[in-house]
Amino acid sequence: MIPTSYYLILAGIIFTIGALGVLVRRNALIIFMCIEMMMNAVNLTFVALSRQWGSLDGQVFVFLIMAVAAAEVAIGLAIVMGIIRHRDTTNVDRIHLLRW
Repeated sequence: MIPTSYYLILAGIIFTIGALGVLVRRNALIIFMCIEMMMNAVNLTFVALSRQWGSLDGQVFVFLIMAVAAAEVAIGLAIVMGIIRHRDTTNVDRIHLLRW
């Protein structure tokens, strides 16, 4: 059996990598992938703690988070594709769609 602390440490590392990717990278697609990494780290935490406590509540939350993540990817990717068509870039520093 693998201890729950190992899963939590791995989830913390994955979440940290995702958070650093969101803060450092300037490409919108990479930022979306880093947000997905952060969601997967939270999912891993829910599953590990659900397994430790013998409850299925964490796995239900994971199912809901994955449904939200799928919707986020679909809508976010559509927005990014629209921006690419309009501005020919995915660099978030060069996108000024809300300015006059």
